Amino acid sequence: MTDKEEFVVTPYEVKGRIDYAKLREQFGTQELSASILDRLQQLAGGELPPLLTRGVYYSHRDLNLVLDQYARGHPFFLYSGRGPSGPLHISHLVPFELCRWLQEKLGVEMYIQITDDEKFWARAQLTREESVRWGYENLLDILAVGFDPKRTHVFFDSRSIAALYPLAIRVARKIPYSTVKAVFGFPPSTNIGLVFYTALQTVPCFYPSWESGRATPCLIPCGIDQDPHFRVTRDIAEGLGYPKPALIHSQMIPGLLGEGVMSTTGNEKDNALFLNDPPKVVERKVRRAFTGGRASVEEQRRLGANPEICSVWALWKTRFAPDPKEFEQITADCRSGALLCGDCKSNLLEKVHAFYRAHAEAREKVRDWAESTIITRAPKPD
Repeated sequence: MTDKEEFVVTPYEVKGRIDYAKLREQFGTQELSASILDRLQQLAGGELPPLLTRGVYYSHRDLNLVLDQYARGHPFFLYSGRGPSGPLHISHLVPFELCRWLQEKLGVEMYIQITDDEKFWARAQLTREESVRWGYENLLDILAVGFDPKRTHVFFDSRSIAALYPLAIRVARKIPYSTVKAVFGFPPSTNIGLVFYTALQTVPCFYPSWESGRATPCLIPCGIDQDPHFRVTRDIAEGLGYPKPALIHSQMIPGLLGEGVMSTTGNEKDNALFLNDPPKVVERKVRRAFTGGRASVEEQRRLGANPEICSVWALWKTRFAPDPKEFEQITADCRSGALLCGDCKSNLLEKVHAFYRAHAEAREKVRDWAESTIITRAPKPD
């Protein structure tokens, strides 16, 4: 899973300059091919979102099988989650934005897991009160992306344990400690809660099948760093009588300072745009952001800039230039030197501020129904 000289990617640590092609080979996932994207576009009845057309999502496990079943009239459901250890940053929204698009276009159910237990076990400095508080705050931000309240369901682990535990018992019995140790590299000092966590994270993959009494395919959009959790799930699925979950993996959004990826836990908080950042902080962070520009205006006018290494361009690519023509123009002007980095940042800031205002309004609206989405009871007696 790692190359010590270049990068490290696990569910608990991401560092270094990631070679995503090499990582896909190491993890043994499949390339998200043009033919699969064409298939998805046909089923969705229109254009694909930028997250799919611009390579942000680039890898998968069995997405083609899920789409084949859907085309034959067998709907799948979506599952993604968040481990709350602080405020969300905009990179955290990537899986949920794809889920929202899939829910809207294909009419499928969405299951969200808020793993307040896992973050408490994994972060020694995090108190239980903080993990619960951040769990609810994160949930509001996630629902504000635009999910359908009638088709959206939430597992808030510490509050949903009565619903999760009957199935987690069966899952846990199938996973030997040696597997967890090998996959995650846990040292002997690892607390037993974190060892058990993979069983809890597996439950939503099977829950709708358990509830309905019939096999229901699951699709998990997530960062590729989360893939190891679900490799374990896929290994035990058929032994429990459930279908293997399919996955579609995104790359991680680069940090604003050109160092690693956006993260809640990094020492340099200016490396990420958090959703609770006030406007002045957002502006300072974007103005400081690492770019692919040249040493001087004259040199950039003459030689152009390099968007591929620019954290500002990465934000345009991911979210803030949804119009393909606009994104192509920004990229072309960057390469040619017609667009200087200061002007590009000013243009981006207008989009970021507008996004924050719209998100804050949507966040207030979901407060009315957020509680009703949380599952607290098992669907039937064990």
